[in-house]
Amino acid sequence: MTANLTSQTSASRRFTLMVSGEDALDAGFEQNAPPSGLPQERFLLGDRLPIAPVLLLGQSDLAVNPNETIACLQPIHFHATRDHLILMAQSQIDLTANESAKLLEVALPFIEEDFGNKVIFQGQRDWFIPAGPFVSLATHSIDQAHGRNIDWWMPRDTSEVGIAKIWRKLQNEIQMLWHIDPVNEERAQRGLPSINSLWISGIGKLADIQIPTLLKNVNQIYGNHPLLTGLANYLEVPQQNEIDFSKLQNTFAWIDRPESIWDDLRRTLLSRELEEIEIIDFPKGQTRHRIFTAKDLNKKSWAFWKKSEPLTWKEIISA
Repeated sequence: MTANLTSQTSASRRFTLMVSGEDALDAGFEQNAPPSGLPQERFLLGDRLPIAPVLLLGQSDLAVNPNETIACLQPIHFHATRDHLILMAQSQIDLTANESAKLLEVALPFIEEDFGNKVIFQGQRDWFIPAGPFVSLATHSIDQAHGRNIDWWMPRDTSEVGIAKIWRKLQNEIQMLWHIDPVNEERAQRGLPSINSLWISGIGKLADIQIPTLLKNVNQIYGNHPLLTGLANYLEVPQQNEIDFSKLQNTFAWIDRPESIWDDLRRTLLSRELEEIEIIDFPKGQTRHRIFTAKDLNKKSWAFWKKSEPLTWKEIISA
């Protein structure tokens, strides 16, 4: 299978689809520290990964100071195995808005004392606060760290020694508070995992965002990832969760199951509704751009007398 890596066609007749990737732990990263950010996070936001202020833009109507460093705090569950703890994804813990509010109420005095700031917005899963003394911490999003031994993914010191230790002290205090909280007693009765710790990540400021060129010019963003809502607000571009196949030109999508839309996308190329489909993926953690036109949709074969077969999504993405 081949596809064009570059194109001279106007991007106005192009649909861009980004496919989530994984960090490549064995692809040249130092083994004493995990890679900074998932490849799609770095692609969308740049290497400084200011995830927290972008999430804040997507969840609130606040006017966010572009030069204020924001941290995202998230109530979580650590699952204990025989010899280590594993961070569960937030989608697995069923935290309600009421539970979130009650847990924050208990932890709020400790959080605001150590941060030296007020919590500026509370979402159902995410709480936002100016980073204060924790501005230099190296952190990782739950999207990157969930399902893994948290020992390697805990916040680390960078330019100032001792900050990670201060964070762990605050984290331990909150763990003890929530251990005896009625919210967790009620969750246990319903067979739900306890909310037994607090995660910090995404520390950064809007001024740190490095938007990829293709996103600066799109007319529409599709996808339900919280980062997309914030980015769309930042760029002042419309965003919606579901793809409108009548409006594909000059649009960008990042969805959970890209294989589910490939047949529909293929038809738009064949019908000339689109001239190109750009696929961005991250094999071995590295960004790859490929442009597909109608002539790239079938398998290449030396048997010219046989009708060529269409490429499957699996063949495209594994190439």
